[in-house]
Amino acid sequence: MIILTLISLGARPQTKWLISESSSLSVNGSTNINKFSCDIASCDHADTLTVCENEKGVSLTGSINPAVLSFDCHKAMMTHDLRKTLEAKKYPRLHIRFLSLSELPRLSIRPIKITGQVEIEIAGVKKLYTVNYQISDTAKVVHLIGSQQLNFSDFDLIPPHKLGGMIKTKDQLTVSFHLKMKNIL
Repeated sequence: MIILTLISLGARPQTKWLISESSSLSVNGSTNINKFSCDIASCDHADTLTVCENEKGVSLTGSINPAVLSFDCHKAMMTHDLRKTLEAKKYPRLHIRFLSLSELPRLSIRPIKITGQVEIEIAGVKKLYTVNYQISDTAKVVHLIGSQQLNFSDFDLIPPHKLGGMIKTKDQLTVSFHLKMKNIL
């Protein structure tokens, strides 16, 4: 069960969740020939999400910032192409900022569906998205699972292609994440 801590000066309850390094992120897409999946199997550092109910709703503060070079597409050429397309040298990290939730989550073993606002920054371009989540609490670990469809073109990126354009990556991708978090005081 989540323990709520109070901020001083009569503010509303606030909860802090430590994001575990065992959290994961994947990008799924397709080419005109086949499908691909590129994963970041674990976060390279822990971060914290703060959940606070206020007069405007439920705000979140916190982010995950995975290293672009951590992507593994399970095929060396595809991994190289994705990293190059995401401009890994110039922008070594993705930034996913969690901004709000549609409601204060009632944690239980059964996954509960909620939505939330997220800002995704890739290659220096920021976009806001409403993400559908499932949230649950098992063995004192809070699981926040979500996915969002986006396009390379949303971030002014050109999808990779090979063999003079004979193999083309489609513009649309699905970014999925599974945050494993622990309540902290």
